[in-house]
Amino acid sequence: MDSQGLKTLINYYCQERYFHHVLLVASEGMKRYGNDPVFRFYHAYGTLMEGKTQDALREFEAIKNKQDVSLCSLIALIYAHKMSPNPDREAILESDAKVKEQRKGAGPKALYHAGLFLWHVGHHDKAREYIDRMIKMSNGSKEGQVLRAWLDITRGKEPYTKKALRLMLQDNQNVEGLRMLALYYLCREGDIDKAATKLESLGSALEAMEPQNAQLFYKITIAFSRTCGRSQLILQKLHTFLERAFSLTPQESEFATELGYQLILQGKVQEALKWYETAMTLNETSVPALIGFIRCQLIEGQLQDADQQLEFLSEIQQSIGKSAELTYLHAILAMKKNKRQEEVINLLNDVLDTHFSHLEDSPLGIQYFEKLNPDFLLEIITEYLNFCPMQPASPGQPLSPLLRRCTSILETIVRTVPGLLQAVFLIAKVKYLSGDTEAAYNNLQHCLEHSPSYADAHLLMAQVYLSQEKFKLCSQSLELCLSYNFKVREYPLYHLIKAQSQKKMGEIAEAIKTLHMAMSLPGMRRIGASSKSKYRKTEADAGHRLSIFLELVEVHRLNGEQHEAAKVLQDAIHEFSGTSEELRVTIANADLALAQGDVERALSMLRNVTAEQPYFIEAKEKMADIYLKHRKEKMLYITCYREIAERMPSPRSFLLLGDAYMNIQEPEEAIVAYEQALNQNPKDGTLASKIGKALVKTHNYSKAITYYEAALKSGQQNYLCYDLAELLLKLKWYDKAEKVLQHALAHEPVNELSALMEDGRSQVLLAKVYSKVDRTSDAVTSLQQARELQARVLKRVQMEQPDAVPAQKHLAAEICAEIAKHSVAQRDYEKAIKFYREALVHSETDNKIMLELARLYLAQDDPDACLRHCALLLQSDQDNEAATMMMADLMFRKQDYEQAVFHLQQLLERKPDNYMTLSRLIDLLRRCGKLEDVPRFFLMAEKRNSRAKLEPGFQYCKGLYLWYTGEPNDALRHFNKARKDSDWGQNALYNMIEICLNPDNETIGGEVFENLDGDLGNSTEKQESVQLAVRTAEKLLKELKPQTVEGHVQLRIMENYCLMATKQKSNVEQALNTFTEVATSEKDHIPALLGMATAYMILKQTPRARNQLKRIAKMNWNAVDAEDFEKSWLLLADIYIQSAKYDMAEELLKRCLRHNRSCCKAYEYMGYIMEKEQAYTDAAFNYEMAWKHGNQTNPAVGYKLAFNYLKAKRYVDAIDVCHQVLEAHPTYPKIRKDILDKARTSLRP
Repeated sequence: MDSQGLKTLINYYCQERYFHHVLLVASEGMKRYGNDPVFRFYHAYGTLMEGKTQDALREFEAIKNKQDVSLCSLIALIYAHKMSPNPDREAILESDAKVKEQRKGAGPKALYHAGLFLWHVGHHDKAREYIDRMIKMSNGSKEGQVLRAWLDITRGKEPYTKKALRLMLQDNQNVEGLRMLALYYLCREGDIDKAATKLESLGSALEAMEPQNAQLFYKITIAFSRTCGRSQLILQKLHTFLERAFSLTPQESEFATELGYQLILQGKVQEALKWYETAMTLNETSVPALIGFIRCQLIEGQLQDADQQLEFLSEIQQSIGKSAELTYLHAILAMKKNKRQEEVINLLNDVLDTHFSHLEDSPLGIQYFEKLNPDFLLEIITEYLNFCPMQPASPGQPLSPLLRRCTSILETIVRTVPGLLQAVFLIAKVKYLSGDTEAAYNNLQHCLEHSPSYADAHLLMAQVYLSQEKFKLCSQSLELCLSYNFKVREYPLYHLIKAQSQKKMGEIAEAIKTLHMAMSLPGMRRIGASSKSKYRKTEADAGHRLSIFLELVEVHRLNGEQHEAAKVLQDAIHEFSGTSEELRVTIANADLALAQGDVERALSMLRNVTAEQPYFIEAKEKMADIYLKHRKEKMLYITCYREIAERMPSPRSFLLLGDAYMNIQEPEEAIVAYEQALNQNPKDGTLASKIGKALVKTHNYSKAITYYEAALKSGQQNYLCYDLAELLLKLKWYDKAEKVLQHALAHEPVNELSALMEDGRSQVLLAKVYSKVDRTSDAVTSLQQARELQARVLKRVQMEQPDAVPAQKHLAAEICAEIAKHSVAQRDYEKAIKFYREALVHSETDNKIMLELARLYLAQDDPDACLRHCALLLQSDQDNEAATMMMADLMFRKQDYEQAVFHLQQLLERKPDNYMTLSRLIDLLRRCGKLEDVPRFFLMAEKRNSRAKLEPGFQYCKGLYLWYTGEPNDALRHFNKARKDSDWGQNALYNMIEICLNPDNETIGGEVFENLDGDLGNSTEKQESVQLAVRTAEKLLKELKPQTVEGHVQLRIMENYCLMATKQKSNVEQALNTFTEVATSEKDHIPALLGMATAYMILKQTPRARNQLKRIAKMNWNAVDAEDFEKSWLLLADIYIQSAKYDMAEELLKRCLRHNRSCCKAYEYMGYIMEKEQAYTDAAFNYEMAWKHGNQTNPAVGYKLAFNYLKAKRYVDAIDVCHQVLEAHPTYPKIRKDILDKARTSLRP
C-alpha cells in the first residue's frame, strides 16, 4: 500500500476510534516513509489515545517544528495537556499563543492537517474554520472539499447531510449518492414517496452505470427492505431490483432466498414458499433458505412439519453458529404450542441477545442498517407486547421489565431510523402501557402528522383520550380509525374502547349494545375457536376478550340490571377458568361484591389467591385498597404489601411496599423498603432518588444529603446531582449547591441526548443558585449556556425522543423567560421582549409568558402590541384576571373609560369579591362620571360572601368610594379598618394621609377660592383642625414600610407634603429643597415637580411655580401619575385665572375633565370663569356638576350654585339648593340673607 493508502486507512481508523490500529498503520508508515512527519504525528496521537499521555507529549514536542504538521502538533499538545490528570496550565497557554501566531501565516497543508485532526477529535466547527480557510487559500482544493463534505455528514446536522449528498449528486448518475439520499429520505425523514422516487432514479442509474452487476442490484435492496416498515410501494420497487439480479445470475441461491424473505414482508406467503424452494434446489445446504421455508410453514399453521425441520436445524446449529432468526422461530413455535410464558420470553430474550451480539463494534453505515434489521426487531417487540399487561400501569406502579426492554430496543431503532413510523407507534403503545399517556399522545401525534391514515395510531389515540377522560375526542379517533380501515369492526378492542367511552359519557344503553355486538364477534368464545387462526391471537386476545366480559358486567350493574351483571360474570368464570386471566375475573367479582356493599365477601374471594397465580400482586393490591378505603385499617393495608414482599422478594415488591408506606405517611419505614429494593438493584438511580425524597419528607436533611453524596460516589446516575443541588438550594446552602452543580457540569463536551438534557437542567438550577446570591451576570451566563444546550436538544429530540418534545420545549421557554426577567431587572427592555418572544416560539400557549410580554409592551408604551397579546391570552383563558385588568388599563390609557369599565365589570360578575378589581373599577367609574353605579357592586360582594364587610379589601374599596363622593370622615373610618392588612394597609395609609392633609380636596397652593373664603380659612378653629390633621398624618407616616425604591421616594414626597401642610416658611423651604433633590435625581418625576410648584405658591413665588407646572403640562399623561397630573393642571389653571387668562385656564380644565369626568374642582373653576364672564346659566351648569359629583356635601359649591341660579332667575332651584346646604350646615354664613331671602322675594308677585 502506498503512502496515501496508509493515510486513508489511518483516517478511517481514527473515525472508527480503533486507536491501536492507528498506531500499527502509523508505525508501518514510519518504517516505509521515515521522512513523512504525518505518520509520526498519528503515531503520537494513537499513543495518546491509548492512555500514554507523557510519551505522546514527547512525540508531539519532537515534531512541532515540522512545517506541515507544526500547527496540528501544537493543537494536539493542548489537547494532550488537557487530557492529563494534572494539566500544565503554563504549557497550555504557551501552545495556545503559538497556535494563534502560526495560524496567521500557515499554508494550505498545515491548515488541512490541523482541520483533519480537529475533525478526528470531534471539534467540527473549529475544523470547518480551518478547512474553509484552506479551500479559499488553495482556490478550491479538491482534498479540502472532500474533507468538508465528510465534516458535513459526520456532524449529524440534517441540512449539512443533505448538502453533502447533493454535492455527490451533482452527477445525477452517482449510484452511491442516490442510494444514500433514498436511504436518508426513508430512514431519517420517513418520506416514503421521496424515497421511492429516488429508488426509481437509482434503478435508472444502475441500468446505465452497472447493468451487469447482479451483486449490486441484490445488495442495494437489503437495507431498504429492513427499514421501510413493510411499505408496499418500496418493497415492489425492490422486488424489480431482485428480479433483475436473479435474471442476471439465476444460479445464485442467495438472491432467491432474499426474494422469498421480501415476499413474506409483502404478505405473499405462498409465493415466498416457492422462492425458498427454488433457493434450496440451487443450494441444498442453504440454512437461510431453510429458515425462511420454516417461517412460511409456521405462518401457514403447519406446526408439525415446522417442528421437524427446526429439530434438524437445532442439531446442526453448532456447526453453523448461533442464529437469532432460528431462535426466533423456536419462540414462535413455543407460542403456537401454548408453552409456558416464561419459556417463550426466555427464547425471545435469547433472540435479542444473539441479534445484538452481532452488532457489536459495527460502525454506523449501510451495513449497520442491514444488521440492525429494524423490521425483525419490531416483530420481536410485537411478540413481547403479547406478554405485557393489557392495561396501562397505574401511578406509582413499577414498569414491567418487558416494557422496559421494549422501550430500550425501540429507542435504539428510533435513534437510528427516526423515519420508521411503526417504531414510533410501538413506542407510543409502550408508553401508554407504562402509564405515560402524555408521551404516548406526543408519539401518536408525530405518527399521524406524517401519516394521517394510520388506523392503528387512531385506535391507540382513542385509548389515550379515554384514559385522559376526553371522551368526544376518543369517539372522533374511533370514527377516523373506522374510516381508514373497516376491518377494525372485527377487533374486540375497537368495541371495548367505544363501549368504555359511551359508559363514561353516560350512554349506558348504547354501551350495552356495543358490548353485545363485540360478544357476537367470531373468536369471542373459546368453544369452537379455530386452531388455524394466525399467530399472535393467544394472550392478547384473551385479555381483550375478558375486558369485554368485565365491561359488560359493569354496564349492566350501572343500568340497575344486577341479575344480568351476575349472569355475565358467571359466563366469564366459566369461559376463563383455568386460564391465566382467571384471577382478573375473581378481582372483578370482588368489585361487584364491593358495589353491592358486601366488603367481607369481596375480601374472602381475594384471600384465597396464592403467590403462584398470575395477577397475585394485583389481587393483593385490591385487598390493600379495600382495607385502606373501606375499612380504614392501615395495618391490614400495609400487611398486604408486606406479604407481597415476603412471597415475591423482588425490587418491584419492595418498591410497592415503600410506596405503600409513603401513602400512609410513614417515610421512615418506606426508606427501609426502598433500601432493600436498592440492595437488589444497586444501579437503579430512581430508587436512590426515592430514598432521598423520603428522607427529605422526614425532614432528615443532613442524612438525605449524606445519602445523595454516597450514592453519587458509588457512580450512580448523574441526575442525583440535580436532586442533591435542589435540596441544598431549598436549605439555602448556596455554596454547596453551586459546587455540586459545577461538579456535575465539569466534563468533556457530550453528544448523548440524555446527557445534553441533564446538563441543560443543571445549568437552569445553577442560574437559580446564582440569582439567590445576587450574582446576576453569572446567572445570565448559565441561562445562556442552558439555552444553547436546549437548542441542540430541540434539534434532535423530535427524531430521537418525540415523546419528550413538549417537556423540552417547556424548559426552553422557561430558560428564555428567565433571561427576559433578568433583562427587565437590568432595564434592558428590548432584550427582554426578544427573549419573551423566543419563549413564546417554544410554548405558544404559555399564558404567564404572554402576560409578562404584554406587561412589558405596556411599560414600553406600545399599547397596540400589548392589546394584541392580551386579546390572544383572553381567547385561550377568558377568566384571566391579570389580562382583563390590563385590557382595562389599556382602555383607560386610551381614555376609552366605558370599554375599561366593561372589562372590569365582566370580571366582577364572575367574582364579585375580587377587591383589587373593584378598587380599579371605582377609580374608572369616577373617571367616567358614574360613581352612582358603585353601590351595586358592594351589594354583589356582600351576596357572594356574608363576611364581606369584615374583609380589609371591602373596607378599602368602601373608603375609596366615600372619599371620591366627598365623605372624607367616613372614608377615614373605612381606610382605618384596612390599614393593618398586609395587602391593603400601605395604600390605605397613603390615602388616610392625603385625607388628613387635604380633607376638602382643595387646590393646595391655589389662591382663587382661598381669597373668596379668606374669612373662613383663617378662623382659629380651622387652624387648630389643620394642625391636628398634620400631626395625625405624621403618625401615620411612621407606619409606612415601603418595599421598593419607588416606595421610598413616595414616602419622602409624603413626608414633605406634611411639612408644607404646616404653612410655616422654614418647613415649606425644607420641603422645597427635598422636592428639588428628587426632581434632579429622578427625571420628569411628576409628584416632585408638583411639590416644588406647590411650595413656591405657598412661598408666594408664583412665576417659579408656573414654570414647573408648565413643564408638567407639556408632558404626556400616564396612568401611574394620573392624580398628580390632575392636581398640577388645576393649580396652573388657578394661576391663569388669577391672571385673568381664562382661555388658557379653560383648556387645562377641559383636559382635567377629559381624564376625570367627576373632577369637582375642574367644574368649580369652570363655573367661576363663567360667573366672571357673567354667563350665569353656564356657570350654574358647571356648579351643578360640581355639586352633583361632590355628592352635594360641599357647602361652598352649594352657595355658588344657588347664587348663579338666582342670577339666572331660577329662583325655585336656588331655594332648593339653599335648603340642602342649610340642612347639612345650619350656620353656614350669608346664604340665607344673600340668596334664600332674595329668591323668595323674587318669587312673590
